[in-house]
Amino acid sequence: MEQEANIVKQIEDSIELKKYLQKEAKNLVAMANLLVDAFRKGNKVLLFGNGGSAADAQHIACELAGKFYLDRTPLPAIALTTNTSSLTAIANDYGYEAVFARQIRGLAKAGDIAIGISTSGESPNVVLGIEEAKRLGAITIAFTGQGGRLKELADHVLSVPSFDTPRIQEVHITAGHIICFLVEQALFGKASGE
Repeated sequence: MEQEANIVKQIEDSIELKKYLQKEAKNLVAMANLLVDAFRKGNKVLLFGNGGSAADAQHIACELAGKFYLDRTPLPAIALTTNTSSLTAIANDYGYEAVFARQIRGLAKAGDIAIGISTSGESPNVVLGIEEAKRLGAITIAFTGQGGRLKELADHVLSVPSFDTPRIQEVHITAGHIICFLVEQALFGKASGE
């Protein structure tokens, strides 16, 4: 019975935090519009994070580069976490803190969008990646938890009011899905059945 109660509590906690996204609707629309504008101008989106946030970066990139609902033109979105040769070489030669900033320096240009994901908002490599993106003139977006340096650093922020890493990650991927939906709808029209 105790295990079942724990399951119910985890689900209820997740639902409560996802309801928070309703208050962030304008922010999510603004973020989606930034991506739409960037894609229309021929720019790209670079995403990065560690652990579960790396998985979220890859998940969002694949929804944009592949498809969300619609069979349509792929969008230029790259997760900086997927090239293990680059990650390990940069970490070995420059330190793990540089793994995203170094890739950003090679890939980003003014008008691109860099999305850094960190549940604590304090991951040094994500902070440095956002700092490098800003230096190059890219638009920066951060998905964070309740606090951290990213909240103050990025141009646009989704700050989930929690310190519970798994629940924050569940909100981040929901927000990512919403943004992908809005981007796809704006650029390619509505999916059938909507």
